[in-house]
Amino acid sequence: MLVIALPTRFPLRLLIAVALGALHAAAFIDDATWPIQIAALAGLVALAARAAREAEGSRGARLAASGGARIGFAFGLGWFLTGVSWIYISLHTYGEMNPVIAGAAVLLFSGYLSIYPALACAGFTWFRHARYSDSQSARAASVLVFAALWALSEIGRGYVFTGFPWLAAGYAHMASPLAGYAPLIGVYGLSMVSASIAAALALTAGGVERRRGGRAGRSRWAFMLAMVFGLPIAGSLLTRINWTEPSGAPISVRLLQGNVALDIKFDESRFDSTADDYMKAIEAKRADLIVLPETAFPRWLDDLPEALGQRLAGDARKLNAAIAFGIPIREEGERFFNSVVAIGPSGDKPGGDELAAVRAQRYDKSHLVPFGEFIPLGFHWFVRLMKMPLGDFTRGATDQKPMTLAGNTVAFNVCYEDLFGEEIIRQAGDANILVNVSNIAWFADSMALPQHLDISRMRSIETGRPMLRSTNTGMTASIDPHGRVLAKLPAQTVGSLDVEVQGMKGLTPFIRFGNTTVLLLIAAALVASFAMTRGLRLRRDRGGVNVIDLR
Repeated sequence: MLVIALPTRFPLRLLIAVALGALHAAAFIDDATWPIQIAALAGLVALAARAAREAEGSRGARLAASGGARIGFAFGLGWFLTGVSWIYISLHTYGEMNPVIAGAAVLLFSGYLSIYPALACAGFTWFRHARYSDSQSARAASVLVFAALWALSEIGRGYVFTGFPWLAAGYAHMASPLAGYAPLIGVYGLSMVSASIAAALALTAGGVERRRGGRAGRSRWAFMLAMVFGLPIAGSLLTRINWTEPSGAPISVRLLQGNVALDIKFDESRFDSTADDYMKAIEAKRADLIVLPETAFPRWLDDLPEALGQRLAGDARKLNAAIAFGIPIREEGERFFNSVVAIGPSGDKPGGDELAAVRAQRYDKSHLVPFGEFIPLGFHWFVRLMKMPLGDFTRGATDQKPMTLAGNTVAFNVCYEDLFGEEIIRQAGDANILVNVSNIAWFADSMALPQHLDISRMRSIETGRPMLRSTNTGMTASIDPHGRVLAKLPAQTVGSLDVEVQGMKGLTPFIRFGNTTVLLLIAAALVASFAMTRGLRLRRDRGGVNVIDLR
């Protein structure tokens, strides 16, 4: 077997890691590119395993961990600089930040996100060095360790500093055979399963083996085949399980996409024309439920013109329709909320004047965006460099109940709240339909739009509920309980999407247990891996291997 060995500190190894990270980001392009995710991650495992094996001396374990950290960090830089580069658009194009400062901010943010794969790889290389053996049990243990640490790093990235789990590896498997695991263990569980396959490929196909063939060789390949083919086959079988069932009759839904440019959206002189365009879209065709995007009316609810409130309430009554729209709300005590307000026909609204009906039902966004909706302590100077209407909003309560609209219970989430499946399930169990309202015009027609669509699709698979998306500039779409996009509007266009939606009821295992299951799997994998390698010693023997040393 031919092995190309690169010294731990050799720059080419880090360049390869960066390239693999960029390739990993490419796996999120569409449904057909999921094999790229596994291949790129397998390349990372191979680099990290080689670094672990080459670390020598009394400080070998420390050298292995630091080498793995560098490789993981380089991989993360390639991954995030490629995958979330659209942040630059919001900072420079719309925020009018100096291009050098905006570029540096994107680099620093990507560097922060890269800490997580760096920690995962550091832990893996330490274990691989300390418990190295060519035995089948050692390889299996290494697979478990990498999968567990990789999933743990993604969970950490999704929680620390309010979390940013964008481009978690599991999102690449929206339509892969692994998607069947999502209703059980969520997107982080998918990340763990895909990391298991990647590690099995790397450590079996690229590992060192003293003896070719024989029982050891056969068991080695049997293990790889079981991981590489067994896990996807099991996932495919799981997709046949219907965890939820229809609830009531389908309803007609109209999703509006205003495509209001940011330089117009917050211009007070354009408010009337923007509001009138939305009202005409509402009145153009009846539907049981009509949904407008986040901050569709960019004015405080108590400043909403009385005529507009009366027109909204009148349309809801005349069309016999529920109308939901995004709007900011302010309350006494300097409390500001990014909210969704819904009105409906007589049965869904309280008595009183027409404007009071606008306050019938309400959802307040509870997971706010750092720098977008609240400014972290010590970073006001950074926000002052941007010309954006930013401020500090108040977090909505975490125990809000779904709204009752059009004969269904509807759970709303606002913009990037749908990144957090563990939060979506707070309402999902009591809801028949999920609805996301967004305004990510800050990122133009970039990769952010289809990436966000995939995030919503994952929430549908995890919960077994349809997800409806009404966005300002895209992607406005209807997603079924299996994560399939049934219909969508082209991005950067004005339009209305008319669809029929079937509400669902029942609880998936993920709704019941959330991330607890994957955390237990991580703990079990780590315990098992240490038990399997108990008593193993580091072996330096490279017998039977032809090495090309590029020092």
